[in-house]
Amino acid sequence: VQLQASGGGLVQAGGSLRLSCVASGRTFSNYGMGWFRQTPGKEREFVAATIWSGTSTYYADSVKGRFTISRDNAKNTVALQMSSLKPEDTAVYYCAAGLGTAYGGDYYSPRKYGYWGQGTQVTVSS
Repeated sequence: VQLQASGGGLVQAGGSLRLSCVASGRTFSNYGMGWFRQTPGKEREFVAATIWSGTSTYYADSVKGRFTISRDNAKNTVALQMSSLKPEDTAVYYCAAGLGTAYGGDYYSPRKYGYWGQGTQVTVSS
């Protein structure tokens, strides 16, 4: 499956951004979907995930209550709505697809995702 992420940009602290990821090439609803982020010199960090149906979602403690992940299987898309952004949210954000996370299973581990988008930069200024 090929993934194309978009929607990043520069925003002031307290603002909002919506990231989108479009999938192609395979049956999208077979995959669990996740968002991760990475800053220079650090490991890729789990942000949010959803199972194949979108009926279960998971969040890192650092974004819980501020970010919302959603998916539309008819449009092969997954989105990350980010609100109340903080400077520490600055990172490159990646969407990912994993067969092993379709029903949850270790959704927080990058190793469970076999397909990755190219990343989109989010910068939050103070």
